Amino acid sequence: MSQPAFIDQTLFAGLARKAADAPRGRHHHNFHQMEDPCHRLAVGLQPGTYIAPHRHLSEDKAETLLALKGRLGLLLFDEQGAVTDTRVLEAGGDCLGVDLTPGIFHSLVVLEADTILFECKAGPYRALAEGEHAPWAPREGEAGVADYQAWMAQHFER
Repeated sequence: MSQPAFIDQTLFAGLARKAADAPRGRHHHNFHQMEDPCHRLAVGLQPGTYIAPHRHLSEDKAETLLALKGRLGLLLFDEQGAVTDTRVLEAGGDCLGVDLTPGIFHSLVVLEADTILFECKAGPYRALAEGEHAPWAPREGEAGVADYQAWMAQHFER
């Protein structure tokens, strides 16, 4: 039998450190095996990491996101890339997270260093397919990411 996996400050500190050291500014800690039917993970995130707008089209790919530590800006988009809603997801704040139904374009902006996100969705893992990447936003590593990310972040300036 496997041992319990605690979601505690020790995990958070390790994820934050690994995310700070990672070229992409984020690091995952999986609580699941890749073939498991339910994927559960904690993600350490640092400001500057780019999470390109995307959606999940499979009917079984609803996604729950919860801020365990820190602050994230959530953006929801329509098919043309117009922002339809924004929320600050904040640990201990007014809105802790979101449950996204399949088909909704979404992205996140990290608003605070050492942010920790909990994500849950159906497994097994599969890379984004055709039609799941936002055609109006740059993909990670493409030209224009810095400008697009700055535009997304403007939605959360105080």
